[in-house]
Amino acid sequence: MSDRAEPTRPSTIYLDAMRAETEARARAAGPPHSVHTGAPVSLLHRLRAALEGRRESLVALSHAVHRTAEVAFEEHRSVRLLEGVLAGAGVSAETGVHGLDTALEASWGSADTGRTVALLAEYDALPGIGHACGHNVIAASAVGAFLAVVDVMRGTDPATPLPGRVVLLGTPAEEGRTGKEIMARHGAFAGIDAALMLHPSGTDAAEQTWLGRRTLDVTFRGIAAHASAQPFMGRNALDAAALMYQGIGLLRQQMLPVDRVHASIPDGGDRPSIITESARVSVYVRSAYPQTLRELSARVEDIARGAALMTGCGVEVGWDANPPSLPVRASSELAARWAVHEQARGRQPVPAGIVPDTLAASTDFGNVSWRMPGIHPTIAIADADVAWHTRAFADAAASPRADAAVVDGAYGLAATALDYLCDDALAAAVERDFTAGGGAIDVPSYFD
Repeated sequence: MSDRAEPTRPSTIYLDAMRAETEARARAAGPPHSVHTGAPVSLLHRLRAALEGRRESLVALSHAVHRTAEVAFEEHRSVRLLEGVLAGAGVSAETGVHGLDTALEASWGSADTGRTVALLAEYDALPGIGHACGHNVIAASAVGAFLAVVDVMRGTDPATPLPGRVVLLGTPAEEGRTGKEIMARHGAFAGIDAALMLHPSGTDAAEQTWLGRRTLDVTFRGIAAHASAQPFMGRNALDAAALMYQGIGLLRQQMLPVDRVHASIPDGGDRPSIITESARVSVYVRSAYPQTLRELSARVEDIARGAALMTGCGVEVGWDANPPSLPVRASSELAARWAVHEQARGRQPVPAGIVPDTLAASTDFGNVSWRMPGIHPTIAIADADVAWHTRAFADAAASPRADAAVVDGAYGLAATALDYLCDDALAAAVERDFTAGGGAIDVPSYFD
């Protein structure tokens, strides 16, 4: 007889099958291909040399941020670590910018001579488990990419300077607080033509699905009564919460394969002998397209209002205490250039459609990607079965594989940035694709 005091162990059969199928699809598809030439080879040689010279300091930065592990909006020591590395390289940075105390900005070059590309750094951790999403790797690779491009610009003949400008943006509070959207509303991305960042993972992928995400808090108001003597005089808010939870479960049959809804009931009453007067349901709603996220949100809200109607309770519906995150819209042209450069580092990033859509999370970079072209590839620091937001991934984020990813990722970001600055045909193709996909949207008002 099994010990019923312990939960059953989930089977890994599905994950094992997905991993095998993903590997088979990747072999069949081959690496992404780019028709563009990108930056001159001489610049890439200088870029590699610049990064090798900074390898030790970048790995040290990654480990320092990993040890510091500050949560959203509290990354004061972490941002100072970034600022210190930049200062050591002779680059001044400004902190407390674009509406957030722990945001950072540094730049080099001139927008008057060409395009502007931004490299984005994250450095917030998760409560309790630290850098279980590997943002220390994101921070160090972005700083390394920025400084490598600066080194190349500094070493260019003043008579024929490298065109354009590179910007480093330190973006706090990605974990559930949508810091990039706050910064965007304070002008962080004004004058920027393209944005690049990476995310550590169990796979190397030039493109993968990143879902949009909204949050919903529903409060049901009932009437308290003695649950035995006069239950008929009450209106049970917990009943409404339970009906909403069950209604979400019944909705799943009609949800799109890429939709996700997960809920908790953080407040369900105090005593069984009292008809519950107030109950609260907290919900995450996710989908792969802005339009489907909007439609799914409406259906979930209908369930909340229906539960209130069935139980005679009042209901208060509160969407997005923090700004919502849109799905990531990746530039396939820039993603292909990333893949080319990662292949030069011995990696084989898979193209779009290879990593299953079911292995999808959310990021506030999606909000950036609907304002301008951008990429958010993944770089492997662990085996494919090591999931984000686990202690195992937090350990992986300070491992030798993560150290290698810091430098490999910095090279990929920096080389792609140089491609975008130097190759007019590539930049034109990036803009054409972005326009063909609908161009920029008004992100702050999208769900109004």
